[in-house]
Amino acid sequence: MSKIAVVYWSGTGNTEMMAEAVTEGAKEAGAEAFSFTPETFSAEKMDEFDAVAFGCPSMGDEELEDTEFEPLFTDCEPKLKGRKIALFGSYGWGDGEWMRTWEEKCRKDGAELVCDSVICSEEPGDDEKEACRKLGKSLAS
Repeated sequence: MSKIAVVYWSGTGNTEMMAEAVTEGAKEAGAEAFSFTPETFSAEKMDEFDAVAFGCPSMGDEELEDTEFEPLFTDCEPKLKGRKIALFGSYGWGDGEWMRTWEEKCRKDGAELVCDSVICSEEPGDDEKEACRKLGKSLAS
């Protein structure tokens, strides 16, 4: 049984809803899945998990939230090489550039992106929640 961490930051609750769906999907696929916020996760915990889903909305000029999530993610980057990960998040403006930049950073760090990232504008609907469940299932397999 794989062990999955779902690590996210959410300002409005949209990315939190996505994280809940990712966790559900991983559990439906038979994995042990645990949800964390930046306050409850650290780079040291990375080695406890077979795969990690990271979720963060687009902030400012299409970038990761920079006071809580981005510092945590930066600490985790040295542990990404060869690790199965997936990315998700919501946005309210722009075209998803923050996610493309984030994916590129992860690839350069040597991470294995197990599936397409999931993004949605504002609150996730049924289609986006289902895509998040599939993301969780992808991490579990």
